[in-house]
Amino acid sequence: MSHPDYFDVVPPILVRDPLAGFLGAAPGGLMEYRYVDAVKLAGHSCPTVAAAWQLTRRALVALYGDELPVRGEIRVELGEDRAEGTAGVTAAVAGLLTGAAGDGGFKGIAGHFDRRHLLAFGAEVTGRIRFTRLDTGASVDAEVDLGQVPGDPATMPLLQRCLSESASAEDVRRFGELWQDRVRRILLEHGDDDAVFAVRSVPSREQEKPI
Repeated sequence: MSHPDYFDVVPPILVRDPLAGFLGAAPGGLMEYRYVDAVKLAGHSCPTVAAAWQLTRRALVALYGDELPVRGEIRVELGEDRAEGTAGVTAAVAGLLTGAAGDGGFKGIAGHFDRRHLLAFGAEVTGRIRFTRLDTGASVDAEVDLGQVPGDPATMPLLQRCLSESASAEDVRRFGELWQDRVRRILLEHGDDDAVFAVRSVPSREQEKPI
């Protein structure tokens, strides 16, 4: 697959997936995800996909520290409804990295490795998305402000020309370059920028609220 060079520069996310290990898909359950995997899942690379990648990465670091995150043992809850805004894309990327799934997810083997009911929409969370470790109950809320990483002013006029089919081949090429340049900056220049990505621990009294 041919893709922008910066895809390969984005640091990968390493997790341990007990199910993958059990079924022999990955020795020790070790699985590495790269940004291109999220792009293939979503079918495109955009600020939302990049933001979901970084939100999940930073949440996993906050929850696990130097430990490997355990895929399939993390609950993901979004404040938005499933059909609202970009919630579906965000959930898909978060689910890819955490293994969290809704009713249609893997139902497990003899009571083990059940991935269902780990992904929820319309939840009462203080951020955009909440991640919870099932083993410890520790939770973090994560949100993003992409307004801190504006696109090139020429991007939207080019987009309008492309959508109206009045764009030249050069317009289409330039639009794609500008679009991906913003995504690149979100991932590589602002991935650890607290003004863009905020991750906060959830007080225990909030964790105890029924979902």
